[in-house]
Amino acid sequence: MRKLLSSLLMVGTMALQPLAHAKENTTQTALDNTAKWSVRMAESEMVRFPEAWMIDWDEEPQWDYVHGLNLLAFSRLYEKTGDERYFKYIKNYYDRFVNSDGSIKTYDINKFNIDMINPGKVLLFLYDQTGDSRYKKAADLLRSQLTEHPRTQEGGFWHKKRYPNQMWLDGLYMGAPFYAEYLLRYGKPDGLNDVFTQFELIEKHLYDEKTGLPRHGWDESREQKWSDSETGLSPHHWGRALGWYAMAMVDVLDIAPAHHPKYNWLKKRFENLITQAVKYQDETGAWYQVVNLAERKGNYLEGSATAMLTYAIARGVNLHVLPESFRSHAEKGFAGMLDQMISVDPANNVISLNQICAVAGLGGNPYRDGSFEYYIGEPVRANDAKGVGPFILAALELQK
Repeated sequence: MRKLLSSLLMVGTMALQPLAHAKENTTQTALDNTAKWSVRMAESEMVRFPEAWMIDWDEEPQWDYVHGLNLLAFSRLYEKTGDERYFKYIKNYYDRFVNSDGSIKTYDINKFNIDMINPGKVLLFLYDQTGDSRYKKAADLLRSQLTEHPRTQEGGFWHKKRYPNQMWLDGLYMGAPFYAEYLLRYGKPDGLNDVFTQFELIEKHLYDEKTGLPRHGWDESREQKWSDSETGLSPHHWGRALGWYAMAMVDVLDIAPAHHPKYNWLKKRFENLITQAVKYQDETGAWYQVVNLAERKGNYLEGSATAMLTYAIARGVNLHVLPESFRSHAEKGFAGMLDQMISVDPANNVISLNQICAVAGLGGNPYRDGSFEYYIGEPVRANDAKGVGPFILAALELQK
């Protein structure tokens, strides 16, 4: 498999021109097409979005989870390479939002949106790098949201205030890793129990016995039209939701101390999740938009789910919370992205990751019913941040 990955280093330079979704600077010096894939994707992202607030084609600066995801990848790339350009790219984004008192522009704590916790992980990175108390104060503010955040009867964080009584797989990635890291730095040792509780509730309520995988969402109240009247579950296994959850599990396993009483339980549940997920890995190495319905008309190999699951598996092996035998699945997943989803602009060697679902959720207005037709009907685009960040993270793990 390592030989396959090496041979596929040539695939990107031979691929088709990327989909035209972003304004790219085609007059600049061509990027190095012999660099590591992590560097190539980061450099391409900086061409697409010269300032990090522009990520995901944002027209106005906003504090958002996708920026936190991508800039976390940049922070790990900076730690790997020491390239100050990556650090400045990160810092310029956060300095646009974080005030001297730790308040955060465009962030509204009263919305109780767990997505908005995700950028907090990079605040802790910046505080370590600079010692600037603004970043610690901003992290304190995000932590205070979790103190008041609405919960299910058993203590699970609602996905958002406007999505009452609901836990989504996405939310575990948005909240749990930051929460765990903050508690270890500044909280009480027993505070981590609350982090593990979030996973315990997902494991208790969201799994489908037939597939061995968790569904996208669960409504404790059973009031949502998408929820099953008996189980409260949404109808399908969305690929990116599984990716979010897998990344949440492995990142918390990286943060939490191995001597914690619930650490081995989470480790076993993570291995179970990945054991089930690889059963649905396509022969190409990629995963489908609706994971378990590969043969159904309209389903497609999806970039962000593939990148996230590839990262989670590779990181799990590197952390020794997955057996070494799983490494081949990560290598196959990355090879599948290179073969199926990466394209290169011949004018400047800017690379693109294609076949990414732009967005998917449950409920809201217009109403998202969680049906198969809904998931495959959402727009598909290149270079969506929810695929690009995990691609960089996966590439870094496979370089280790």
